[in-house]
Amino acid sequence: MKVIVLGSGVIGTSVAYYLAKSGHEVEVIDRQAGPALETSFANAGEVSPGYSSPWAGPGVPFKAIKWLMMRHSPLVISPMLDPAMWRWGLSMLANCTEKAYAINKSRMVPIAEYSRDCMVALRAETGIAYDDRAQGTLQLFRTQAQLDGIAKDVEVLKDYKVPFEVLDRAGFVKVEPALKLTQEKFVGALRLPGDETGDCFKFTNRLAEMAEALGVKFRYNTSIDGIEVSGGKVTGVRTSAGTLTADHYVTALGSFTPQLLKPIGIHIPVYPVKGYSITVPITDAQFAPESTIMDETHKVAVTRLGDRIRVGGTAELAGFDMTLREGRRETLTHVRTDLFPKGSDTSKTEFWCGLRPMTPDGTPIIGATPYANMMLATGHGTLGWTMAAGTARVIDDLISGRKPQISLEGLSMDRYAGSWRR
Repeated sequence: MKVIVLGSGVIGTSVAYYLAKSGHEVEVIDRQAGPALETSFANAGEVSPGYSSPWAGPGVPFKAIKWLMMRHSPLVISPMLDPAMWRWGLSMLANCTEKAYAINKSRMVPIAEYSRDCMVALRAETGIAYDDRAQGTLQLFRTQAQLDGIAKDVEVLKDYKVPFEVLDRAGFVKVEPALKLTQEKFVGALRLPGDETGDCFKFTNRLAEMAEALGVKFRYNTSIDGIEVSGGKVTGVRTSAGTLTADHYVTALGSFTPQLLKPIGIHIPVYPVKGYSITVPITDAQFAPESTIMDETHKVAVTRLGDRIRVGGTAELAGFDMTLREGRRETLTHVRTDLFPKGSDTSKTEFWCGLRPMTPDGTPIIGATPYANMMLATGHGTLGWTMAAGTARVIDDLISGRKPQISLEGLSMDRYAGSWRR
């Protein structure tokens, strides 16, 4: 069966690889000159199934007001008259209840955990290397109230048998020795030992090479202009290279997915939430993190990538604006120096931003559409790489006529049931 995959980010490339492994003829279309040149390029570097939680949760509206008043705020809202943004925001607020949070997290954790298992198997099968480490995530709390507030998350982790540790200062310094210099700023930590780190750009490019070796054709520098449909099926994709056809289609275009699907009557609540990162070279490893540290106050992750430190965070609602704002660089730099004041060369800082494709409930959209031969793989938010391998396996199973190994309840676009119109 011939399959066209739209998008060569970490999701699209992973889908292409697994489809090719199953014997399908696969073609990937992307407007960029190579794989992972947009949102997958310089993310925080986390593969964090244990940290799979929706942004919408109890107390978030009140926290948001507090965040907006912080100098180094984890949330930035640009004033703009974008009905889609405000509708998405209101829908997210509607998910800020205990009941909705529990439902949404229960949908996210299984796909994230399954994806982690798929990643482990992929690494064992292929030997793929990408500055990877498997030393867990450490979530740091600056106040006792933050530490006390993890009770609900801990219950979900227990329910899904996700390993975790609650650590005092001595405990988290043992895991991350470089925090010895700044330990007094924190009261404790939650450690998720099953989480991993690495360079998503390197991973995606090497997986693309493996996919090409299996026969996948990557058609780069090709714009996707529209989808043609007839009789309840997709009949082709209009591109700058002409109309391309296949037996089946997978849309994995991240934040740009709704724009493509709206003309054919598919309305999904995926909105771009802009994130930023800085990358700095390590000059002295003893003062660098061993894995990933998450600063709960600023919602910023600091990750070890080989001989570099990647600092990623900020949720900015600004539509598709890709302006690099100096205030965001200052926030990321502040967190890095506050946690790890030594051991890196700030004069060689690389500054980047990307658009995370977020749903208001935090759960990705994976699976069938009203068109019999088109699948969706989008809306993964900050967890695209975390969920990529599992998402790809699910899509491959569905197209190949196999029953997926996990339940897909609550993952498809059906959960919106006509309630969303852009």
